[in-house]
Amino acid sequence: MTHFSNTELSTFASRAKGAMFFSIFGAAWLVLWNQRALHGNYLVLLLIAVIGHRIFSLALSRYRQFKIYAEDEANTPEQRRVTRLFHLVNVAQWITIFVGSNVLINLGLSDWVIPMAILVVGLHFLPLARLFRIRAHFYLGLTISVFAITYPFILSGPTDPYGCFGVGVMLWSYALLRLVTSQKRMEMNTVANDCN
Repeated sequence: MTHFSNTELSTFASRAKGAMFFSIFGAAWLVLWNQRALHGNYLVLLLIAVIGHRIFSLALSRYRQFKIYAEDEANTPEQRRVTRLFHLVNVAQWITIFVGSNVLINLGLSDWVIPMAILVVGLHFLPLARLFRIRAHFYLGLTISVFAITYPFILSGPTDPYGCFGVGVMLWSYALLRLVTSQKRMEMNTVANDCN
């Protein structure tokens, strides 16, 4: 019999919910890469859809397993505050991408829209790391941000479609990492309790 607090069980649900979003946004970036690099290759698109669906399905299954605990935690004042701040960070991210895109286009720098968007996506993880107390979000945000700044100079410029590929793979990898670490934590707890 495993013994987790409701907070820990709620954390498993939150990680799974995050993995669902990472699977969707990772797929979106990879579809953009496919459009730009491979001119919308249908086989690659199918592969993206299958892998993205599989990651999403794994995350959804895990979320359903622990959803009841997340619902219990959602009614606390602290969780309502965290949810409100999460929405503010995401609104700020989308506004920044929209305004930044328009500014770059009007300055004749439309080639830099994708790197700017990737940078903003990366930077938005930094306050979320503190908000959710998840150190891995900080490292993901830092990695994506550094990638956004460097890939235009390492690859063939800001329009290189492999910028989209890179961020898509990072988001999918992070989704899988969140699911695997939750699974390992549950297994370790089970083994520890079986030994007692």
